[in-house]
Amino acid sequence: MLTIGNIPLKNKVILAPMSGVSDLPFRRIALSYGVGLVVSEMVASEALCTGHPESLMRAEGEGIDPHIVQLAGKDPHWMGEGARMAEKAGADVIDINMGCPAKKVTSGYSGSALMKDLDHAMTLVEATLEAVSVPVTLKMRLGWDETSINAPELAKRAVDAGVKMITVHGRTRSQFYKGKADWRAIRQVRDVIPDVPLVANGDCCSFDDADEMLAQSGADLVMVGRGAYGRPWVPGRIAHYLETGERLADPHGEELAALVVGHYDAMLEHYGFEIGVRAFRKHMGWYLEAAGRLDDAPQGFMRGLMTSLDADQVRATLYDWFVQTPLRSAA
Repeated sequence: MLTIGNIPLKNKVILAPMSGVSDLPFRRIALSYGVGLVVSEMVASEALCTGHPESLMRAEGEGIDPHIVQLAGKDPHWMGEGARMAEKAGADVIDINMGCPAKKVTSGYSGSALMKDLDHAMTLVEATLEAVSVPVTLKMRLGWDETSINAPELAKRAVDAGVKMITVHGRTRSQFYKGKADWRAIRQVRDVIPDVPLVANGDCCSFDDADEMLAQSGADLVMVGRGAYGRPWVPGRIAHYLETGERLADPHGEELAALVVGHYDAMLEHYGFEIGVRAFRKHMGWYLEAAGRLDDAPQGFMRGLMTSLDADQVRATLYDWFVQTPLRSAA
């Protein structure tokens, strides 16, 4: 059985940490459909330590087991303190972000910018490891650009220092999300860390993607990110497929309608009405697109729903709209 340190892995699929997406309500939904692990949104270590409200909320994990908090930062002190604080608050695993390509992150010398200086990157890894007793994992890209593919070196150094799992997104930072993730390139990491779990990430959206990703990368697990937009059941469906070979269909009709309404309610409860409605807006668009109904929505439909102050009316409209969604294949 695969483990992260002493924590057993339930299956071969992980929901990716995604800022603005994988909040507590989304993670709970994904878990309800059977995904093996979920990871918090990226949490800035210094902001967490100084009590920034959004960072504190991002690090919450009530009802999540195991609870994985992903930390980002550039300063070893804050990474260590943030990890210590997250562990004290209940984190079962600390994941270090060295993969985020966003300019607002890399311009602060965090995320994938750390792959430009592996010696400095390792000071963050070591500070985190020294600060906590729970397992530490690391997420990265292939490198900063195509001239500096250094994921194998970083992975090897991190594992030698004590990191218990490595995740590699099959693109460089300079690619952002353009082109196709290079799953074969991830195998170079497998070759140097044969004894800890390796997770392949990037463009896994279907059953066939998962098969190919595992075969080409040599990884033990797959991580699903953008493939779960509007389809939080997909990671769990893929996990079920990898275990049984059965390709379950997407939720439809009453199940899908109840899911969307439940997600709306969970967002309002988690964030409060005003912020919750605003945060749900993108999910609403993704649900419509995933259900093949985005073009069916009349002009002003989404705006009307997302500006309505009558939550009961929104629930009724959402249910009536999505209950009509026909059966569709999950992949």
